[in-house]
Amino acid sequence: MQPTGDNPTPHRRRPRYRGTHPRRFDERYKELRPEQFPQMQQHIREQGRTPAGSHVPIMVAEVMDCLSPQPGETIVDCTVGYGGHAGEFLRRIGPTGKLIGLDVDAGQVARTRDRLAALGGRVSLHHMNFAGVAKALRLEGLADCDAIFADLGVSSMQIDDPARGFSYKHDGPLDMRMDPRTKRTAADLLAEMSFEELAAALEELSDEPEARLIAEAIVRQRERRPIRGTRELSEIVLAATGVRKPAPGSLHPAARTFQALRILVNDELGRLRELLRVAPFCLRAGGRIAILTFHSGEERLVEQAFRAGVESGVYAATNEDVIRPAPQEVHDNPRSSAAKLRWARRE
Repeated sequence: MQPTGDNPTPHRRRPRYRGTHPRRFDERYKELRPEQFPQMQQHIREQGRTPAGSHVPIMVAEVMDCLSPQPGETIVDCTVGYGGHAGEFLRRIGPTGKLIGLDVDAGQVARTRDRLAALGGRVSLHHMNFAGVAKALRLEGLADCDAIFADLGVSSMQIDDPARGFSYKHDGPLDMRMDPRTKRTAADLLAEMSFEELAAALEELSDEPEARLIAEAIVRQRERRPIRGTRELSEIVLAATGVRKPAPGSLHPAARTFQALRILVNDELGRLRELLRVAPFCLRAGGRIAILTFHSGEERLVEQAFRAGVESGVYAATNEDVIRPAPQEVHDNPRSSAAKLRWARRE
């Protein structure tokens, strides 16, 4: 527009997103730009939602009650992530204690190392899967520790990043690898698994009631062309289940399919079994272990291992009833709703 005599300064439109409905992850969510929208994250939390790209640690108070970290103790956080629980561990064990953190995500380890360094205390982080707890202790020159913690949930920062391929909400490559050193992606698995293997995985790893319908739809689609994107897989599941648009607040029909694939890609149950096998031998007398699970398959393995440990005399005690997040936490952080906490204490 040309300036006029009455209006010498041309009108400039405010910057807009490309298109009416922005598709790019970093454009769609204002909470990803706190320097421009400083109140947005708090506003979203007050609505009972989790801000995109952020991580809110789950059941921190309950974890601390179970593990009771004391000054001077050595704690192994097997899934250190962004350090949500680790920061509280450091506060409680003080400068004479030691925190050993493990995470399979190398990028997460680098970011968390800087974040925890600012909190002070003795911290040592390892790019390693949680099944490597015994190896991590050996690398530190230790035979055992006072407490072990594992949070088996996927970090919100990983879920919300479209490039990682964990989420049915954002379009991206169908990857789902926690560690890029893992050879097979979710797309590879969908191309290789038989109908029966797919159906069994959906039933066993995510309690999917429409497992056979979804597996059949996946096999039918891949005969036409390879399934490579998260949006494509999500649309296949929606069509197979007959859901055109999920109801607000309900579980997305693709959620269980994505969960099962993630567990398979990263061999999460196999690594959990290994952690449960070696953990008692990594704990000192009276040492404690606590594990946060997020689906029934994980929870059953933990419960069975802890109860078997009590029966055999390896553990002195475990909780009879699973510990769940308080209603207020579920309201403030809906992603905590599936969490279950179990603990055991070494003889």
